[in-house]
Amino acid sequence: MREGDGVFDPSVLTRKIRAALGPSRLGSWPTPLDPAVQLGQANGLRAFWVKREDASSTVYGGSKVRGLEFLLAGAPPGTVYVTLGGVGSTHCLAVAVHAAALSQRTVLAQFPQPTTDATRAVAAACQGSATRVVRARWRAALPVAVARAWLTAQRLGSPRWIPGGGAHPRGVVGHFLAGLELSLQLPDPPDAIVVPLGSGGTAAGLALAMGALKWSTRVVAVRVAPLVVANRWRVTALARGAARLLGRLDVPLESSNSVSVIVVDGIGAGYGHPSARGEVARALAAAHGLILEPTYGAKAFGALPALATRGFRRVVFWNTFAWPPHVPERLA
Repeated sequence: MREGDGVFDPSVLTRKIRAALGPSRLGSWPTPLDPAVQLGQANGLRAFWVKREDASSTVYGGSKVRGLEFLLAGAPPGTVYVTLGGVGSTHCLAVAVHAAALSQRTVLAQFPQPTTDATRAVAAACQGSATRVVRARWRAALPVAVARAWLTAQRLGSPRWIPGGGAHPRGVVGHFLAGLELSLQLPDPPDAIVVPLGSGGTAAGLALAMGALKWSTRVVAVRVAPLVVANRWRVTALARGAARLLGRLDVPLESSNSVSVIVVDGIGAGYGHPSARGEVARALAAAHGLILEPTYGAKAFGALPALATRGFRRVVFWNTFAWPPHVPERLA
């Protein structure tokens, strides 16, 4: 929002959006922005920060909390949320945990994915937090699992659909506010923000925020999911959907048509499969005290050395993963 003097005020804009959409209060904002000079230097960077989305909530953190504040808002008593993801989906876990905190129930439809310590921990936490978990025996059977989950939710109450990964314009608004939050923590724009690219909501919100701020920062989205789901077109569509939603709230965004996203392929052998580059990156991060998981964070982190060779020198790494409650951080 630009006040009378023409100055863009992220704090004022944040308050206006939250007042208009009435989100649930699930997270603790702002999340920390930690400088990591030596880790940045190890990747050829002059300045490096880690945005601690893992610290977004004391109940259960991670980047999904941002969108869920808006997606879980305003539901009447008796609502049963239905969503989908892999057995190690932190989105599924976040929906179940935070819905329960709001005295609502959740039914999950899940597909199999490669097993790591991280996915085992998340899968166990999903079983303990959701009302029901319907698991497909293979990925092609996921539509049947979703149908069964929806029918189960209908028997339990009033079902409400949450898109996989929270990829919906309302959810993207939460990540847009995260980008505004970053502008209050850094005096100058970084060259890039590096984020894993799965369902696309986080990258979309951050890119929309960079445009609104008129920052030259590029959002580098490292693809960790299949191309049909994780692609630049989808990120752009989500960002524009969020811009239209904000426009209806009298928050016009001048730069909503110029979403600056670079998509980098980091999926390796497939979704959930650790990659060689990601595992090297994960070991390097761990040596400097940053614990990553192999499905999202490690693969995104593995893109940093290539960015340095392309002239990016000041980089923010978006740490999206949070370990399930009561599970110690450790190498998976």
